[in-house]
Amino acid sequence: MTRQKKLNEECGIFGVYNHPDASTLVTLGLHALQHRGQEACGINSFDGKNFFSVKRRGLVGDNFTDKKIIKQLPGHAAIGHNRYSTTGAPIVRNIQPFFADLHSGGISIAHNGNLTNAIEIREKMVKEGSIFQTTSDTETIVQLIAKSKRLKTIDKIIDAIFQIHGGYAITMLTSKKLIGIRDPYGIRPLVLGKLGDTYIFSSETCALDIIGAEYIREIENGEIVIIDKNGIESIKPFPKIDARPCVFEYIYFARPDSILKGKAVHEYRKNLGIELAKESYVEADMISPIPDSGLPAALGFANKSNIEFDMGIIRNHYVGRTFIEPTQQIRQLGVKLKHNPNKQIIKNKRIILVDDSIVRGTTSKKIVDMLYHAGAKEIHLRVSSPPIKYPDYYGIDTPNKKDLIAANLSVDEIAKQIGVKSLKFLSIEGLYKALGYKNRNNKNPQLTDHCFTGDYPVKPTDNKNLIDKNNQLSLLSNVRS
Repeated sequence: MTRQKKLNEECGIFGVYNHPDASTLVTLGLHALQHRGQEACGINSFDGKNFFSVKRRGLVGDNFTDKKIIKQLPGHAAIGHNRYSTTGAPIVRNIQPFFADLHSGGISIAHNGNLTNAIEIREKMVKEGSIFQTTSDTETIVQLIAKSKRLKTIDKIIDAIFQIHGGYAITMLTSKKLIGIRDPYGIRPLVLGKLGDTYIFSSETCALDIIGAEYIREIENGEIVIIDKNGIESIKPFPKIDARPCVFEYIYFARPDSILKGKAVHEYRKNLGIELAKESYVEADMISPIPDSGLPAALGFANKSNIEFDMGIIRNHYVGRTFIEPTQQIRQLGVKLKHNPNKQIIKNKRIILVDDSIVRGTTSKKIVDMLYHAGAKEIHLRVSSPPIKYPDYYGIDTPNKKDLIAANLSVDEIAKQIGVKSLKFLSIEGLYKALGYKNRNNKNPQLTDHCFTGDYPVKPTDNKNLIDKNNQLSLLSNVRS
């Protein structure tokens, strides 16, 4: 597994019901959600009689723009998935959506998130004779549905989701229904849209925009929404609890033009920069983001501090994840593959460098060294989120705690290691204020913010000792990429 320097994306899901070109709409939706997963993509469709499936490694644009491929996915209903793996090896059999022929009929499923008790369930089911075809936790849901003794498909689904824990958003397609499900805390996102008489599920609103669909609402935490020829139905089988959506949707994951709680994500990120400026102002000649993720917060910081904003770093947008770094000499130049200093702008300047987060600190150090080498006078690093001290178990691929720099070093020690004159993180109070929530306290955390606080809304039963979930899962399967 690649040792990530930033937080890695989650997955993206998109579903369409009652449209003659359902798979084409899903393809467009997945294009808009490409930022949530670039490892693999897949679409399943249903034409009234049969289910169809196409799954590929790589980007949507490299796999689903050929008309011949879309013709392999006929039907009025379809679901799609962009993958960034958090559990399960990066192999074709783990690409979603998954399909299974059950006693009650065919069912296809696409899942964003991570189950915190999948290993526990899987071990039990394997002992009872179940045969798993993948190493993905999503297959656990399919197996639970298949083994349910309930008669109706929707009751089988409810039976299954009562047994799973974690953060998840799910779309399912049966011969009669399109179903959307969000976990009881609403950790993973899912929204509902409409295009004429066509209903749509999507991870984000930006994917509704690309097909001209109207945003209706968020799927509520713990809600199951069922769409069929009779219209739309909502079921809320879980006991009512307060929602705790993932804070990183606001900070990092969601596309800037997506809407969360009635406001564009870009505005939230500017507000984070404004609060950061209030808490950590320092005299400087210019504000520069680490592009692209630090850009909105840097704009907010500049607006509040009245310090000039400029692009001290230029990003190359055409470097993908699979760029080959064959030698140590080339590997040491790796940061310049994506970022290059704007030398004429930064020379002899005192720079406030703004980013959205620090994970390991390795990329930050390379960028700081690069800017000093290009002639910067001094560099102050400002981060528009609190220090990441704890790993995630709900669908974000964070390192183990031992690899999180803020879990092992003080702020001053991090500053020294990265090589900046000063380093400041946004406080947890400032974070909540910027996002329009009440001040956080132990009795009322309105967000899933465990990466900063250690307050896990769902206890990771598969990770009792907070060890790596991918290593855990590999103990159960000999499948390798």
